[in-house]
Amino acid sequence: MIKAIDIHVHGHDDEAIKAMGARNAQMGKYFGKELAPVSLDELADRYREKEMMAVIVNSTDVTSSGIPPVPNDHIADAVRRNPDVFIGFGVVDPWQGRVAVDEAKRCAEELGLRGLGELNPGRQAFYPNDPRFYPLWESASDHGLVVLFHGGMMGSGAGTPGGMGFKLKYTRPIPYLDDVAADFPQLKIIAAHPSWPWQEESLAVARHKSNVYIDLSGWAPKYFPEQLVHYADTILQDRVLFGSDWPVIDPDRWLSEFAELGIRESSRRKILLENACALFGINL
Repeated sequence: MIKAIDIHVHGHDDEAIKAMGARNAQMGKYFGKELAPVSLDELADRYREKEMMAVIVNSTDVTSSGIPPVPNDHIADAVRRNPDVFIGFGVVDPWQGRVAVDEAKRCAEELGLRGLGELNPGRQAFYPNDPRFYPLWESASDHGLVVLFHGGMMGSGAGTPGGMGFKLKYTRPIPYLDDVAADFPQLKIIAAHPSWPWQEESLAVARHKSNVYIDLSGWAPKYFPEQLVHYADTILQDRVLFGSDWPVIDPDRWLSEFAELGIRESSRRKILLENACALFGINL
């Protein structure tokens, strides 16, 4: 019996570490831990032992960095080997135009992936509401792909002079994600992380647009602000999702701290499992 679905899990195998480039050492230093590679099959076994499923997300900033991403086929292969555990998201670089649109279609039709992301506007240097990228969101919507956007402060570049050149201005929920949610009402959007320092904006967008979800990844629950906990337990209880952001935060730590929050059991079940099941059409 599946107890939870971790909506935000990064690969950390040799392929993923190579695609991170200099960010691997930078983020290891910032978060105070440098992990050895973990194959996707080993990661699947870890989640299987926990009786959990995991959404494996991908990432790229190839246009700005020149570093090729983990191939979406690599993610799809891991899902095919571990269908009881993994849900896969592919990734594209919006600046690649038609190539990105075609790859989104391939992710859905050929690879069997369920979403795109984690798209990171800060690293990829784009505003999601730029009309040049609207064909991509249209393609994702047409193919039923969920799109996961990083929001707010990011670990990439954090703690370095100039933040490795990455700019936080692209990661603000309003107007950038709000515009996309309004212009593509059938597109399911996940605003990853509570989007600090714009947490209230993210909550407002999710409250206003029923096609927008918030995942709680990247933050240790013991640090969740009171307002976030209140909304997750009340008016947004149907559109808040459990996410750890592994390997940044271990899911066991996240779940242990989440258990200490004053949230009703009915809301807790929704956040950990039921909302993700509804989003992906999973019948357990």
